[in-house]
Amino acid sequence: QVHLVELGGGLVQAGESLRLSCLVSGNFFKIDDMGWYRQAPGKARELVALTASGGSTRVADFGQGRFTISGDYAKSTVTLQMNNLKPEDTAVYYCSANIYIIAQGSNDYWGQGTQVTVSS
Repeated sequence: QVHLVELGGGLVQAGESLRLSCLVSGNFFKIDDMGWYRQAPGKARELVALTASGGSTRVADFGQGRFTISGDYAKSTVTLQMNNLKPEDTAVYYCSANIYIIAQGSNDYWGQGTQVTVSS
């Protein structure tokens, strides 16, 4: 089994920062990529940022200049540093990882989500 556990959500004021962390645990062969998604009430889940095991990263347009993603594939962790938060960043943030398990192949796994609320 594979588990993703997120830490770091909370309530902050606009302009403040939060750091989200995610730890991947369980029996698997390798992690190909890790990322963060978010879902606001009444909206579809959307990509926030991705990091690949090869080192590349990608941040959604709304996070450019404010959000930074970093993955430590040796420790199976991914963090999302969010600065200058805005009320529109309010959402449940989900950690995701594409993980290869021998005899099962690659699949996407998700954390339980952590609430981020930004007050104006």
